[in-house]
Order: sequence, then C-alpha cells, then structure tokens
Amino acid sequence: MEAQYQSVLIKVSGEMLGGDGGNGVDPTVLSRFADEIVAVRDLGVRTAVVIGGGNIFRGMKGAAVGMDRASADYMGMLATVINGIALQDALERKGCHTRLMSAIAMAEICEPYIRRRAIRHQEKGRVIIFAAGTGNPYFTTDTAASLRAAEIGAQVILKATKVDGMYDKDPNKYDDAVRFERITHLDALSRGLKVMDATAISLCMDNELPIVVFDLNVHRNIARAVCGEPVGTLVTPSI
Repeated sequence: MEAQYQSVLIKVSGEMLGGDGGNGVDPTVLSRFADEIVAVRDLGVRTAVVIGGGNIFRGMKGAAVGMDRASADYMGMLATVINGIALQDALERKGCHTRLMSAIAMAEICEPYIRRRAIRHQEKGRVIIFAAGTGNPYFTTDTAASLRAAEIGAQVILKATKVDGMYDKDPNKYDDAVRFERITHLDALSRGLKVMDATAISLCMDNELPIVVFDLNVHRNIARAVCGEPVGTLVTPSI
C-alpha cells in the first residue's frame, strides 16, 4: 500500500471507544483502534488524533439538563483527556511513540498544546493525540479537529464513524437513504448534514481541507482511506 496523504488527522468520537454500549472504554475496541493507527504510522504518514469524550461525559447533554453550558463543556474536555491517556497507553504498548497534548494545562499528565512543538513531534515520527478540544467552551471536538488539522498542515481529516459515509438522511431510520461518494463542503452545509458540525465544516471549507467520512468498524479502513481508496464519502472544496 502506498499513502496518498503524507499528513493526516484522525477524528474519532468518544462513543466509538465505548463499543456497543457507547460508554466507558472497551479495551478490545481501543486495542483495535490503536492497531489501525499504527498501520498508518508504519506507512510513513504523519499522524495526529483528536478524540471526543462522549463515552464519559458530553457537555451538550449536561447543558440540556440544566447545567451551566460552560461548566458542562469543561467537564467534556476533561473526559477527552481521559480517553487520550487510554489511547496513548494502548499505542505505546504496541511500540508506537506518542505525545498527548492538551489545550488545558495539566503538566503532570500531558504536554500543553504548542503548535510548533506538535509539528516537531511529528517530524520525529511520533503520533500526536490532541485532547481537551480547543480549550474553550461552546466548541465541539469536531471543530478542534478542523482547527488542529489546519494548524499542523494536515492534508486531510479522517472522520471515523459508525456508518460508511454521509447520507442525505439518517440511514438507521430510512431505508431509502442515499450515500454520497463525493460532496462539497458547501453542499454538506446547505443540506444540514450532521456528520460534523457547521463550524467544523466551515473551517475546513475556508482552508480547502478535505474530509473523508468512513466506517471505523471495517478492518484497516483508516489505512485504506490514507491510500486514497474509496472507503466512504469524500468532502472536498469542489467536485
């Protein structure tokens, strides 16, 4: 396999680490995800990961039941750090050197996010795990992924999901849902497709950053996406 992209950022939701229940961290799922990342790193691709925290706590749900939105979002950011530590451990047990970088300072367990330091880590072949979102409430980890990808010069965002791409409507509810093989950022926004939030897609559109939306549960799908194989939906500035 030959990589089409030399620098990628993988975005995965916290729920994906929770397995079928979507809660906590399933060691089997975590190990399989780590194997997928190592396979990409072994292709010589600079690899970064942004991970959500919804398997532990989701800020929007906290706000929905009366919590202060900013407080709930900060709790969600801390949940992403827990997931980041778990992923770092899984990767390093497989011999993959990593750095966990947080947008919120907590020096005892991870490095503070510094753009130039992150780029230097990648130059040394380390997998970077970005935790704590953007460090600000009211922004999702999808937006954090778009921001970090632009900052470190990633060539594509690989959005790992439970479905095999973007559909015109929810394929779990509608049998006649149609999957897009390619779609523009602007069309995804105008259709209100919910795979990533509008702020994240807009940021990718402004920076002409493509997104590949694919099913993480299919073995080696990340490596296949890195090699340019059609594994899901490609979101691009133009078709």
